[in-house]
Amino acid sequence: MPGRFISFEGGEGAGKSTQLRRVAASLRQRGVEVVVTREPGGTASAEFLRSILLSGTHDFTPRGEMLLHFAAREEHCAHLVRPALAAGSWVLSDRFFDSTEAYQVRGQGADAAAFAVLKAMVKPHPDLTIILDVSEATAAARQAARGRAADRYDRLGPGFHARVADGFRRIAAAEPQRCVLVDAEESEDKVTERILSLIEDRLP
Repeated sequence: MPGRFISFEGGEGAGKSTQLRRVAASLRQRGVEVVVTREPGGTASAEFLRSILLSGTHDFTPRGEMLLHFAAREEHCAHLVRPALAAGSWVLSDRFFDSTEAYQVRGQGADAAAFAVLKAMVKPHPDLTIILDVSEATAAARQAARGRAADRYDRLGPGFHARVADGFRRIAAAEPQRCVLVDAEESEDKVTERILSLIEDRLP
């Protein structure tokens, strides 16, 4: 049986990476073979592109940046996601193409029509996408508490991040069969419980 593909989405400080780790641990306790990965990244070639995109040393056009994300995604899917699913593993990815729509299209103004063409080329699409949603104040507080150096997306300012958050909400509303918007303002335990319940309901 093929595996399942779940993506975790949200703006900076939404808690998606934390929740992905917690959900992966719970699934493994239940005997599920889980592969945890991230975007951009997941393979050596995609991680190389990640380092370029996040460094802030290059000034890309919005379309150019979007294309780089899809180049990394193709490498990720070809060399990690598709083989893992074919082997029966569950793949949990920290970001996927919805982040490109929220960040590059909604946040930076990249061409939505070009994005739609590129998205249609991606195989596979997630079986379930968890979009974590928090207020701007909560996101800012969590970012400040991270204790790591800010990358170029962290530094793009509140207007950009407000557009990204709105983009994720629009994606969830447009694709309810795949996406679920989860209120991540509650405790980590409650959010994890909610996500696991969604997985049980949608991917029995």
